[in-house]
Amino acid sequence: MIERFHPASFAPVAVPLSPATKAGGFVFVSGQVASRPDGSIHLGEFADEVNLVLDNVEAVLAAAGARPDQLVKVGAFLTNATLFGPFNEIYARRWGAAPPARTTIVVDFGRGDIRVEVEGIAWVG
Repeated sequence: MIERFHPASFAPVAVPLSPATKAGGFVFVSGQVASRPDGSIHLGEFADEVNLVLDNVEAVLAAAGARPDQLVKVGAFLTNATLFGPFNEIYARRWGAAPPARTTIVVDFGRGDIRVEVEGIAWVG
């Protein structure tokens, strides 16, 4: 069985995707950016942007019945390699006790208001 989830607190998605899909024992979280409930994108301090992105990942996980400690793989996308250090500090504070496997890639989102995106796969068995 395949189920799709969209947190009630999230604005409608502007692109063709589901924020989360549950299949088998896994929850697949689509890439989350620093979007607010009204759909606007956070502009400002990078630390606030990262925390909002991780909040959104956690909200999507919760909508699908999962928790951050069930993440087995995370993909992180940054617009600049100089953001690795600040990103890692915040990430470690949030999910550092027993972090999941992770790949971090520098990308060009083609828009200046997004500097970080995070996706994940959680095992809910």
